[in-house]
Amino acid sequence: MVDFGAEPVRALRGGRYAIVGVLGVGSQAETLHAVDASDGRAVAIKRFHVRGAKSWKDVELAEREARVLSTLSHPNLPVYIEHFEEAGALYLVMEKIEGETLASLRRRRGALSVADVTRFLADADGVLRYLHARSPMIIHRDIKPGNVIRRADGSYAFVDFGSVRDQLKPEGGSTVVGTFGYMAPEQFQGRALPGSDVYAVAATALALLTGREPEDLPHRGLAIDVPAALSGAVEPWLVRGLTAMLEPDPDKRPREISARAPAQRGRARAEWDPEREERPAERSRVPDVGREWQRPLVSEWFELREQSRAKRRAVREEAHRLKGAMEQQFRQEMRNAKRRARGLTRSRRARHAQWHTGGPASPVLLFAVAVALTAARVANWALFRVFLPTLLGMLSWFLGPGLQRAARRCRAVGAAGGQGLERALDAVLERVRGRNGKRDDANYGNAEPPKPTSADEPRSEPIHVRSSSLRARVESASYEEEVEDPSHSVDERRRQER
Repeated sequence: MVDFGAEPVRALRGGRYAIVGVLGVGSQAETLHAVDASDGRAVAIKRFHVRGAKSWKDVELAEREARVLSTLSHPNLPVYIEHFEEAGALYLVMEKIEGETLASLRRRRGALSVADVTRFLADADGVLRYLHARSPMIIHRDIKPGNVIRRADGSYAFVDFGSVRDQLKPEGGSTVVGTFGYMAPEQFQGRALPGSDVYAVAATALALLTGREPEDLPHRGLAIDVPAALSGAVEPWLVRGLTAMLEPDPDKRPREISARAPAQRGRARAEWDPEREERPAERSRVPDVGREWQRPLVSEWFELREQSRAKRRAVREEAHRLKGAMEQQFRQEMRNAKRRARGLTRSRRARHAQWHTGGPASPVLLFAVAVALTAARVANWALFRVFLPTLLGMLSWFLGPGLQRAARRCRAVGAAGGQGLERALDAVLERVRGRNGKRDDANYGNAEPPKPTSADEPRSEPIHVRSSSLRARVESASYEEEVEDPSHSVDERRRQER
């Protein structure tokens, strides 16, 4: 029988839970020892005084503890049975964990051994990994020796989720909860991070190793001086791990427990036995959304996480490889494009230079030009060397000797035109033969002049440019010799007329 106020309480929930005694008393709640009449097992019932609450925030924390605990399923956490309201109080029913709290054990035995603390760190690592992996993340915020129970088999259970935080509030306003000495510095600012639980676990482990409260240990600045507190009594790996976990700056503090012995890694997960204890068949009205997290799945969570990390690494490596391949292919395509552009530019310049320097051209075009030049030569010869001189010579008999001079000038014009046409035809023929169209002036100077022919006879073969010029000068000289003095011709005619 337990006396809560005016009248004693012997049973709860219509006689289902028979009160046996009190396990603990706090400022806002008591933890009762009771027996479940439905199956005869021992249970722990946490009773929260709603009427004595200082603020509605305390009531909210009690409701949150029941809600969060109903979603958890882990061998190192209490088993939730139900929660209800009765007689103006909130009740949370859990499976009673048989064992002794670390606070009581430390008062009775003093400091614990390194083996016990190592096992505690291993069990705490499994619990924190499980809580911090939940969605939303669950942060205990009040891990201390009084909230850890050591079972008879040497394992540790973490209880009292009255300060738990199961969601992030972007607008701020978080309540400062925890126990002085075991709280991380950021909790005094109302912030709770995964590293806050890591700090509390390390402070608890250090208190178990030294038998003293964390605030009584040597400090260096804001940080606890772990080497000075342990005085070389433990192995270096444990000192290094606890020093890192007790880092005051949350950004430098690890998010997971790093003070783990190599032999102890995975021991808690390997020793989990899903048949070790049965879950109660009866659940409360709150749905157990964490039912899928049975003990074997919790032990496999670490393997899944490593596989996920390996897949992410493989994806990053593949993305980096593909990026490098694409960049290399792009650079190769750019080099090929530049090479093709340079080739096109060189070919265009070569064609341009080939046309202007007399390189090989189209045979059809050259043949047409040669035919046109030949026709022009024939027309020049017929017009200026034959037809016009003959016509002017005949008219001179009637119109005077001045037309004779015009006829001779027509022959000179025809000779000059024929010279130019002949030079062009020679150039075209050289192009046909694949020559460059240029001749050395010395070759022209050394060439023998052709035999003089009559001006009225057409030439059967091409005449060199210098030969044609010489013949034109000779004909011009002959023309000048044949020109009569005009005054002499007039006097002679007058004499003949007389």
